[in-house]
Amino acid sequence: MVGAMSAAPVVHYTLTGKTAIVAMDDGKANALSMAMLDELDAALTRAEAEASAVVLTGRPERFCAGFDLRIMMSSPDAAIALLRRGADILLRLFGLPLPLVIAATGHALAGGALVVLTGDVRIGVDGPYKVGLNEVAIGMPVPLLAMELARARLTPLDLTRATLGAHIYTPAEAVPAGYLDRVVAADALAAEALAEANRLGALPRTAYAPTKQRLRGATIELIRSGFEVDVARALGR
Repeated sequence: MVGAMSAAPVVHYTLTGKTAIVAMDDGKANALSMAMLDELDAALTRAEAEASAVVLTGRPERFCAGFDLRIMMSSPDAAIALLRRGADILLRLFGLPLPLVIAATGHALAGGALVVLTGDVRIGVDGPYKVGLNEVAIGMPVPLLAMELARARLTPLDLTRATLGAHIYTPAEAVPAGYLDRVVAADALAAEALAEANRLGALPRTAYAPTKQRLRGATIELIRSGFEVDVARALGR
């Protein structure tokens, strides 16, 4: 009897010149499942070994829906494990020693908005898409991880609106708020992101990586030092 077939990959890796194209595609909303997080981790490891820059993208109309609610609702232990793994990957993206260009192909909500915030340059696709942190609107406090990534990237004028007010932005609105750097037509997104990655990838890595660490290291340390207490409090432990 032939054993069960392994699950299809949900992250696809392509090396184009010296730029790694990392595409999330679970065939649905691109939720951050354990499989998605593990495959992202593996893709980043490969990119650090052979690429000069990374483009992280999604499937058409769906960039990332955030943490997998099926796992989050299954048990407190499963939720903590997923959040812990997710925090590791988000902070790895945020501190990646290579240039990271986000090519947001569509909706990016909750944890998906956090993925957007990790990018060095963030290019969104124009259209009827939603970008933002909806935690307060669904009765959840904004966690430390999300608050500090938002504080690091959003404009001071929009930080309260985006977190406390749970405002959800269109891609065009997301640019002045600080979620995105610019918005382009869907058929231009891939080329724009690749060109930006090639430009940043030509910068000396010996200068880029330590400068990025100095820019973001304090935020990463703050999140790591408070993560476990924050999650335990949120889950009533």
